[in-house]
Amino acid sequence: MALRHPKAEEIRLEDVLTALSNPTRLKVVRTLAEVGPTPCGSLLEGVPKSTLTHHWRVLREGGLIWQEAVGREYTLTLRRDDLERRFPGLLPSVLRAAGTR
Repeated sequence: MALRHPKAEEIRLEDVLTALSNPTRLKVVRTLAEVGPTPCGSLLEGVPKSTLTHHWRVLREGGLIWQEAVGREYTLTLRRDDLERRFPGLLPSVLRAAGTR
């Protein structure tokens, strides 16, 4: 199954802000900013798989994460450089406001 990842120049501000407006997705972004690439299944314990799939899709299609197959699972990586080039200072400001560097 091919996953849609927008090119850096296709990332839209409204999609980024929509993705970050959900507390669960913001928590994922904060975690990825703190610890780096992480397997999908280890980020949100006790959340139904269908809900996780929805959150990953919104974050991925919003241009916030890369979701890549590594062996039998997927790994999430924050698209920090792409976001910084597209919207300078946005991600650090959001993370700072959310309590993370």
